[in-house]
Amino acid sequence: MADHAISDHPAVQQQLDRLMALGPGADILGLDRISRLLDRLGNPHDALPPVFHVAGTNGKGSTCAFLRAALEADGKRVHVFTSPHLVRFNERIRIAGSLISDDALAALLGEVLDRGGDIGASFFEVTAAAAFLAFSREPADACVIEVGLGDRLDATNMVADPAACAIAQLGLDHQAFLGDTIGAIAAEKAGIARAGRPLVTLSYPAEAAQAVARIAGERGADLRVRQRDWDLERTEAGITLTDPLGSISLAAPILPGAHQAFNLALAIATIRAQDRVSVSDKALLAAPIAATWPARMQRLLPGPLTDLLGDGCELWLDGGHNPAAGKAISTAIAERAAGRPVHLVCGMLSNKDMAGLLAPFAPFTESLTAIPVPGHAHHAPETLADAARTLGIAETRTAADPASALSAIRRSGVENGVILILGSLYLAGEVLAANGEFPD
Repeated sequence: MADHAISDHPAVQQQLDRLMALGPGADILGLDRISRLLDRLGNPHDALPPVFHVAGTNGKGSTCAFLRAALEADGKRVHVFTSPHLVRFNERIRIAGSLISDDALAALLGEVLDRGGDIGASFFEVTAAAAFLAFSREPADACVIEVGLGDRLDATNMVADPAACAIAQLGLDHQAFLGDTIGAIAAEKAGIARAGRPLVTLSYPAEAAQAVARIAGERGADLRVRQRDWDLERTEAGITLTDPLGSISLAAPILPGAHQAFNLALAIATIRAQDRVSVSDKALLAAPIAATWPARMQRLLPGPLTDLLGDGCELWLDGGHNPAAGKAISTAIAERAAGRPVHLVCGMLSNKDMAGLLAPFAPFTESLTAIPVPGHAHHAPETLADAARTLGIAETRTAADPASALSAIRRSGVENGVILILGSLYLAGEVLAANGEFPD
């Protein structure tokens, strides 16, 4: 599925227009194009500060947020590369703690396209090259880099010698590119492993665990698996992580959802597994209360969208879009609702599993309002509503956009309810912009 981006900065938009015109316009995995592009740029990926490289189906963005929070709490200057963006393209590239400026972004994209526009690199590959170029030019203590789509064949996998690699939760997603079994997907994710460097993972079902272990072994990585080499225990105060260095007790993460404890633990275990960036225990303790990650179980603040709802209602947002996300988010929202009525607003891309995402919500959801995802191939709202009814969500409707959906929910008489917008990170970006909440 092709990436899309617009900017209100004319120079940035000019380069984005060039990028969309020159790139293949779709996800075409492989390292040949990015390798040639980086070579023309002087191989900036070989001149980065120590890299923390994070893969996974779900949770990798949150894991990156916890990594960044811990490193910055120790006074470190940290570069961060994540995707996709929600509202502004600049969100993808954070230089020494701050989002890249429009002027710097326009110049970088222009430089990359001027030198390698004829290669036919993808949207993501050009973006990754621009990030590597920016990171190589600005001194920092560490880089946190999130894998895009390809893992083994992802542009970020050009980083040859990371400080440590981590794999978050695994599940079925992007099967057309990564394989249609959990074992095949796990093998692709494990493709970020590097000889002699830590590869820290959660615990997985046998098929996935065996695939990760096989790839890690072939590559000579130092595999560290939860429940074998490290573990976490939930406590009343938060979690206790135990690894070869001993135990450390951490507060519960402020990011909502029980699943965030695993992302936090993975981040801390990864920092403690490597030896290139020293981080104090005091900074590790700060990570759970300092990390932020928009559109992941985010309660929206008062604004144009929240104002459309009735008294006592809460509006939540999550970009989750696959079955594993559905399980985690449904648990989190049910805990939050604590018996209050739950209403969903959902829009999904056409290559995503409707039933897989929505099935965990069906037992406790009172209504679903299906909407489109502007600018992207998406499931027709009528089709999405039909899928929800088949799952047992009796009250369904369609609407043109998030504002119309929320107005319809209010007209139905909902008060003191919990409303969750979910199904797509692209939709999440539209929602944040509409409510005046811009990631910074």
